[in-house]
This record gives sequence, structure tokens and C-alpha cells, in this order.
Amino acid sequence: MSHSSDLIADDIEGYLKAHEHKDLLRFITCGSVDDGKSTLIGRLLFESKLLFEDQLAAIEADSKKYGTQGGEMDFALLVDGLAAEREQGITIDVAYRFFSTEKRKFIVADTPGHEQYTRNMVTGASTADAAILMVDARHGILTQTRRHSFLMSLMGMRHLIVAINKMDLVDYSKARFDEIVEEYRAFAKQLGLENITFIPMSALKGDNVIEHSAKMPWYHGTTLLGYLETVELDAEHLQRSPFRMPVQWVNRPNLDFRGFTGMVASGVIRPGDPIRVQPSGSASTVSRIYTFDGDLEEAVAGQSITLLLEDEIDISRGDIISGVDQPAHTADQFETTLVWMHEAPLLPGRPYLMKLGTQTVSATVTDIKYQVNVNTLEHTAAKQLDLNSIGICTLSLNRSVAFDAYKDNHDTGGFILIDRMTNNTVGAGMLHFALRRSQNIHMQHVDLDKQTRALAKNQKPAVLWFTGLSGAGKSTIANLVEKKLFAHGQHTYLLDGDNVRHGLNRDLGFTDADRVENVRRVAETAKLMVDAGLIVMSAFISPFRSERQLARDLLEEGEFIEIYVDAPLDVVEARDPKGLYKKARRGELINFTGIDSAYEAPMAPDVHLKTSEMDAEAAADTVIAALRERGMIR
Repeated sequence: MSHSSDLIADDIEGYLKAHEHKDLLRFITCGSVDDGKSTLIGRLLFESKLLFEDQLAAIEADSKKYGTQGGEMDFALLVDGLAAEREQGITIDVAYRFFSTEKRKFIVADTPGHEQYTRNMVTGASTADAAILMVDARHGILTQTRRHSFLMSLMGMRHLIVAINKMDLVDYSKARFDEIVEEYRAFAKQLGLENITFIPMSALKGDNVIEHSAKMPWYHGTTLLGYLETVELDAEHLQRSPFRMPVQWVNRPNLDFRGFTGMVASGVIRPGDPIRVQPSGSASTVSRIYTFDGDLEEAVAGQSITLLLEDEIDISRGDIISGVDQPAHTADQFETTLVWMHEAPLLPGRPYLMKLGTQTVSATVTDIKYQVNVNTLEHTAAKQLDLNSIGICTLSLNRSVAFDAYKDNHDTGGFILIDRMTNNTVGAGMLHFALRRSQNIHMQHVDLDKQTRALAKNQKPAVLWFTGLSGAGKSTIANLVEKKLFAHGQHTYLLDGDNVRHGLNRDLGFTDADRVENVRRVAETAKLMVDAGLIVMSAFISPFRSERQLARDLLEEGEFIEIYVDAPLDVVEARDPKGLYKKARRGELINFTGIDSAYEAPMAPDVHLKTSEMDAEAAADTVIAALRERGMIR
């Protein structure tokens, strides 16, 4: 094992240097609850002699208190660190552990087995080279076994070990092993999983984990550790792939040095090689490969470098430098697989931030084609994705990005979605391909632009976005503001929530998903009107901050003015001009904002109108005054 090397006593520096340059394999363990994942990792840590005496003493004490082996050492406790995990005997969070042997270093992620922690399993698998799928020999292929197998196929796991564990509890039966292998192969064929290695073992007893077991003489394959020490690393595979380097930083320490820094995601690059920069398409040739330790004659996948080019071309953070023979693709609309990882559901039309490699762009799921039932692989219709759901979706970005299909390159084809308001990671996805329409649709140049149209109207175009509860006074105030602006000779238009639902949005209901789409359509319409040079009043409840932010982001700085028409719930209920609150209280109107659907008040509105303290006329005058202060009107 790693710590039995003669170099430790004779040449500690030589040993440390050799250890530093060992290959590193990242792998995960997955499978159903109680299949022995944590026990296996504990056994590997124990056998690699990476435990200190105080750790062993603590595990021996914990085994008597929490263990499931009748007082004997419970290796699972080396990994199940959370108190809740030890008390329940399960894994909840992803636990990462390090160990090493003479041949290789390892980082293993112990992932949860319960269905509600599927997102944790996806997190652990996102950086893994291989996966160990644990199967209890007594129970065979279970629902969670199928679920995790589907996720492995989804994430393009290249190396899969099916460890048929607890063979000691079935008398090391070859017939039972063969039965499980046959059943799993039939299921794996449906998923397209091919590179599978089956190992019969007992993690608790150590059979076929480190050394071949004398109790299973019928098995002539590799041990688990033997497989892990020899399996091809993803980095080795990626070196044979087309060259890709996402630009992380433009390195400009002085006038004579301009380099582009990043980690090589795939392929090999040498001085003199021609390159292409995506999405711009600019081309050049590599003049130097610079590193802190000096120039390189060659750089390969996994190395962090700075490229210097022979030509002065425009390259920014987020661009991808590719080889000219097989450059990265570019597009702004994709078909993707999306794993939803947040308690709040995914709603089509809601804007998120998408991080793909080193680039961050605004993204919207425009359509959920179907949701995948990971237990049966059935495709079902869905209007939203809930926590741990997996869907095939259409994704639209605010600009073109460089990418590869996830199956070809995980680094340039895998992405995460981030909530714009909280910065929480809410989803993880894989790009399949660009939609054809993204390649066929281009912006048409027109000679008259927004500035020209606004100049003809002698005004600054803008959107006055009135938001607030039903009955707060949005439409009344917006109507008064438009009349006052018209009297001043301004060119205006009023988009009212009720009126728009008679035409443009007549197909939408009042679910959260429909409300998101309602505001998205109005925001796009308002953007067109601003481009025409108009001052647009928009009077909508627009209950969600993220959609109001979407409307703001569609416009240029200073063109969006958020006006919070603020009235307490008891006040608007007392007004109730349309009788809607009474219907909602009687249960005749569901998803009504303020009653059984949330309203997210603006955090810092541009104009705050407290209509319980002022009448509509005064509120309208306050808006006009705010417009004058901003130079929006004469």
C-alpha cells in the first residue's frame, strides 16, 4: 500500500515528489439505501492505512454506540459524519474522502441513496471519472439502482463498476451473482450503458475489495482496487479530443504582453498551431505557451496556461479558443437535459443566470418538452419542474455562446442555472444540440433606430412599471399619469393587465407559470414600444421580483422605472373594486395574489407610492415629478 514504500524512510522528499505526481482518479459510490456505499469507502480508507490511531479509536467507540455490526468495527462511520446520518444509518450529504495507493491518488464521493437527495448525487457525479454502483446481493436491482443508473447514463459516465455487495450474506453464490448481472445488463441496454464491470464482493469482510477472495474461486476478474488503479482517466481521454480552452482571464501586465489564461479543457496545443476563437470566429496562431514555471512546447488537457497569439484579436473572458479544424459550435438556443435542484419550481419564461464554463449569460427555459420518470423512464408532460425532477427543455440565451454537446465534452457542454435574486444554484444541465432556428434567425438591420424615433417625438422613451396588489390603484394612477403626459405633448401608451388578457395573453391562466409568461410577453411588448420612442405605462400586479428584473434587463440603463403602488392587504380588501378578494376568501378564485399566491414587494423601487396615505391625483403628480427629476420629460 501507499505507506509501505521504502522511500518514506530512505528519501522522504523523493517519496513526497513521487506522490505529488501520481495520477488522481475521482469516483463516486451510489446505489440504494443500505447497499454498503459508506462501508466500502471506510474499508478502502482502512486498507490504505490513511487513518490515525485516534481516528481508529473514535470509530471503535462510535461503532459500539451507533454501529450496525454488533459491536464490531463499522467502517461506514468513517464517512457518515453528520449526526443525523449516524443516528439513522444513512448518507444525507455528499461526503468526499481522499486516499492513495502506490499507483494512484483517489478522491471518492459518497453520495446519498434516498430519492429526495438525488440532487446531491448529481453534484457528486459532476466531477467524477468513474462510478461504483452498489447492489445488495440479497435484494438485487432496486428502484434507486435504476434511478442512479439513469443518472449515470445522463451524465455520460464513461466507467461504471457494478459492485454486487454483501455476497457473504448469500453464501457467495455464483448463481445469485449471475442472476443479478443478467438482470442489470438487460436494463443497462435500454440506457445505452456499455462499459460496465461487475465485481462480486463483501465490503464489510473485504472480499474482492483489495485482494481476491478465496471464498469466490469462481470469479476470475479484477478486484475493485485493481480496477480503480488501472482505469483510464478522463484527462487521458480528453487529450485525444479537439482542443478547447475557455478563456478565464485576459492577462495584460504591461504594454508588451497580452495573453489569454485558462485551463485546457480538452486536446493538445503547441506553438505554431492555428486557432479559432468562438463565438466571434476570429483566427490566429499560437506564438507562445506561457506558465509560471516558463514556456511550454506543448500543453494538454488539465493544464492551466496562458496563450500568446501572433495577431491582435479581440478575445474576452468566456470565449473559447479552439483548434481550427474542429472549432466549438455557437448558438443561443438549445435542447438540454435539466436536473432541477431547488425547492422553488422551475417555471418556463422565468429568467436565470446560466454559467457555462467561464461565461455567464442570461437564460430562460422557454419550453419543457417532457419530464422523465427516473423510476420507469417514462416521458410525461410537465408545466414546471419540481425539486429533483429531470426534464428535457428548450433553453434560450440573451446572446450566442460557444459550446460542445455534453456527450463530447463535459466542461464545455455542462452548465448550471443560478437564481438572479439570491445567487443560489437552482439547476444543473447538459447541452444536447443547438436548435436549427437559432442558426436561421438573424437580426435585420433597419435604418431608423430608437434614438431617431425618440428625437422625432422630442422625448426620452421609457417604461413606467406600476406593480402592486390588486386594488392598490395601479391602473387608476397609470391612467392619470398618461393623461398628464399627453397634456404635456408626450407620446405614450398604457398596457393594462386586464386589457392585455383580452388579446395578447388571453390563453394564459393565473398559475405561477402563467403569471411568469404573462409578464414576459408584456415586457417584450413594452421593449418594442420603447424602441418606437414611446413612454409606456405598464400596470400589472407582476408579483415576482425575478420577472420585474427581466423587464428591467430588456431595456437600457435608465429606461425602466419601477413604481411600487403600495397598499396594505386590509386596505385593498376593503376597497375590493372588482369583488375578487371576496371570491378568493370564499375559495371561488384560486392562485389569487395576496391570498393564496405570494406577492414579492420591490426591495428598492424607483418610486414608492403609499396609496393608503395619498389619493390617486397626488400619486400621479409624484410620478410626474420623478420623471422631471430624471430628465424624462420637459
